[in-house]
Amino acid sequence: MATLSGRIVNIMSKRLPGLGRWATKRQVEQFRSSKGAKGNELRGMPCFLLDVDGRTSGESRPVMLMLARRDDDLIVVGSNGGNPVTPNWYRNLEAAGEAHVEVGADRWAVDFREVDGEERDACWAIAAGVYPDFDSYQELTDRPIPVGVLSRQA
Repeated sequence: MATLSGRIVNIMSKRLPGLGRWATKRQVEQFRSSKGAKGNELRGMPCFLLDVDGRTSGESRPVMLMLARRDDDLIVVGSNGGNPVTPNWYRNLEAAGEAHVEVGADRWAVDFREVDGEERDACWAIAAGVYPDFDSYQELTDRPIPVGVLSRQA
């Protein structure tokens, strides 16, 4: 059963998407200006900054995402709050195949790959363990929510 917080985010992201973009922009500014000391949490859960080039513009597109780790990799979930479409940042990541991340004051380049099958299930469990509303978002949409892994470039 979807959580109340999951339902609220789902409704807000559908009805007030501009508010979400504004909040993300503000959080990115706060995160960058403090070198990761502020803006590194969302509702008490850890976040990180993903910078990925736009698939059309080629311009860097920053977004704050929930921080879910699997050893040295970061797990990303294209939930879009349970909306019926995959978020632009995830589609940009698919197209680019690489990006930069910032966790706290540390920044590094990563390669992206989408996961499926048992690996997807294991990554989903890790991500939902960090941010339980991912399960609510999956319940609130008909599309399978994509899951990817970001691995540090050599």
